[in-house]
Amino acid sequence: MADRVERLTNLLAVLLETRTGLSLRQIDAALQGQYPEDQKARRQAFERDKAALREIGVPIETEIHRGDDLAGQTRYRIDRAKYELDLDLAPDEMRALQVAVATVRTESGVGEDAMLKLGGGGDVDRPPVSTVIPDRPELSVIRSAVTSRSPIDFTYRGERRTVEPWGVLLRGGFWYLVGHDRMRDAKRTFRIDRIEGDVEVDEPGSFERPHDFDPRSAFPADPKQIGHAVDDALEATVRIAPARARATERELGPDRVEVRHPDGSIDVRVPATNLDAFRSWVLGLVDQAVVLDPPEVRDFMIEWLRGVVDHRGDHRVGNAR
Repeated sequence: MADRVERLTNLLAVLLETRTGLSLRQIDAALQGQYPEDQKARRQAFERDKAALREIGVPIETEIHRGDDLAGQTRYRIDRAKYELDLDLAPDEMRALQVAVATVRTESGVGEDAMLKLGGGGDVDRPPVSTVIPDRPELSVIRSAVTSRSPIDFTYRGERRTVEPWGVLLRGGFWYLVGHDRMRDAKRTFRIDRIEGDVEVDEPGSFERPHDFDPRSAFPADPKQIGHAVDDALEATVRIAPARARATERELGPDRVEVRHPDGSIDVRVPATNLDAFRSWVLGLVDQAVVLDPPEVRDFMIEWLRGVVDHRGDHRVGNAR
């Protein structure tokens, strides 16, 4: 079975293209098996899809076929004159609409098709606005699980997780899942492209999402906290050399500075719950940062650096041989 969003999109395209109306059997053939094989299940799925499109304003028309052996058969089509928009936009207004479409467009090209229908694709004097948003294969499964309130199981950072998915959102060019981690009995945020292997979906309707949940406010303000609850966030003290002190203070804010040393260096408190993100931040400072505490974070950095050195040393020995 195709993902329902994909099926709805394809159904919309098929009904827009036909001029004479199509029967459900013809629609099923055009969509090449995207509906169930069972006739009753196919009819039920189609009725749900038809209702969903009508709910968002798509004018699906029905007509009864007459005049031959197919008389009495119901056919479906979309009247383009009622569906397509004539917005009569000024050039600046069209450009603003292009920007809006670019911010939500995925690699599927749906946004480009929408702009062509609105008359926005023929501007030869100015290049089109485009922003490609990453499209992950796990997204359709996770979104479906969010809608059906189905827990999901997956591997993340080498550990098996069972999560009640509350929502997904895009931040900084990456998709994130926000939900309740049953293994830790706490809200967690996961970067979807770091999920290892397949996502398994459990029984639908197995949990209730909090009524006041908003993925935008649930997302950690600092990426170094992603994958963990904000309430139990771990922080580390890092000494920043004078050459990078001012820039680091601008990045983190003056309230993060704990000590200012006479030589111009500063000690700052930095979120370190997400050790991978913390390590990336520290390495970005090269030799201008030293992790002071807590001991487990300092040891994590030391062991990782030793591993890099050992790996490179073995690589050099292998090449020498």
